[in-house]
Amino acid sequence: MTQKVFVVGVGMTKFEKPGRRKNEDGSDWDYPDMAREAGTKALADAGISYEKVQQAYVGYVYGESTSGQRAVYELGMTGIPVINVNNNCSTGSTALFLAAQAIRGGLADCTLALGFEKMQPGSLGSTYDDRAQPMDKHILALAEISEVLFPPAPWMFGAAGREHMAKYGSTPEHFAKIGEKNHRHSVNNPYAQFQDEYTLAEILESRMIYDPLTKLQCSPTSDGSGAAILDSERFVEQHDLAGQAVEIVGQTMVTDFANTFDGTCAGIIGDHMNRAAAREVYEQSGLGPDDFQVIELHDCFSANELLLYEALGLAEEGQAHTLLDAGDTTYGGRWVVNPSGGLISKGHPLGATGLAQCSELTWQLRGDADKRQVDGVIAAVQHNIGLGGAAVMTAYQRADR
Repeated sequence: MTQKVFVVGVGMTKFEKPGRRKNEDGSDWDYPDMAREAGTKALADAGISYEKVQQAYVGYVYGESTSGQRAVYELGMTGIPVINVNNNCSTGSTALFLAAQAIRGGLADCTLALGFEKMQPGSLGSTYDDRAQPMDKHILALAEISEVLFPPAPWMFGAAGREHMAKYGSTPEHFAKIGEKNHRHSVNNPYAQFQDEYTLAEILESRMIYDPLTKLQCSPTSDGSGAAILDSERFVEQHDLAGQAVEIVGQTMVTDFANTFDGTCAGIIGDHMNRAAAREVYEQSGLGPDDFQVIELHDCFSANELLLYEALGLAEEGQAHTLLDAGDTTYGGRWVVNPSGGLISKGHPLGATGLAQCSELTWQLRGDADKRQVDGVIAAVQHNIGLGGAAVMTAYQRADR
């Protein structure tokens, strides 16, 4: 019998520019420090000790083998299974997926999902150059239909944005509106790497990275950590946690299909995965786009957020940009998308991003998001993608619903 899964505690660090933060003694803020801070906050939020945790799933992209154990040992050493997770930019959500799966399958009653990243400044690059690259098929396929530019990430997502403009009439201003919105949202997020507001003109006039993407429409590299405590219904009842519990009512992880390489830029950056993940989560939860009030989605670049409006069913095919013209994705609109500031402004420590999204939505559903709080939140959905590839989506609902 499938067990219900509840998020009962969340925690995260402030996301920081790589190398900027120091410990009180002047030493570097390292990944064990990040994990200790986020994990301790999540345990305190849940009101339980680490000794109650039966399994831990720890995500990071850059690091040595068993860094997950080294990180979680900051919380305790109790002999439990600690599983290291790496799924590119969807690593944190993959850890969440696995921690929830253990409870859903009746293998555990209390699990920890934790993610962290200690990154190098500047654009992402490969670590190992003596073997096949994980995205070589994606890059070669895109090179057949677009010019080639390195580093690949802004080129890949920018090319998909250009494709949307050519097909459907979206404009550079539409993409800039996403940057403006997300930077504006982050002003009220104390965990965000950036908390500056910009005008639409400033977004458009910032340094061009790959047309139509300017610097203020691109997520930065970041240091930071996030964590979540997940429990079964039995554990929630035994420990009187119903008042703070948020139920995961739908969750899936989807990887690439053969039609990823169908000759479109959108397909190569995950459109088919995203659409399949949305269909599965909506079917599992019995909820559709209009049932959610708040959404955290993977805006690594503004172009990806715009394409996700269509992939997640917020807009009809070719109509994503009309949501921006109508103000439908910010406060006062049909949904509030990325109230945290999203990856563009909150930051993007790869292993932590999915768990920061989980934290934000848990706070929103509890009514604890302070100045970011969206009115009347009863359901929320999260989307996180890693190219090469995996798309993870999770739908949440207040437990009292």
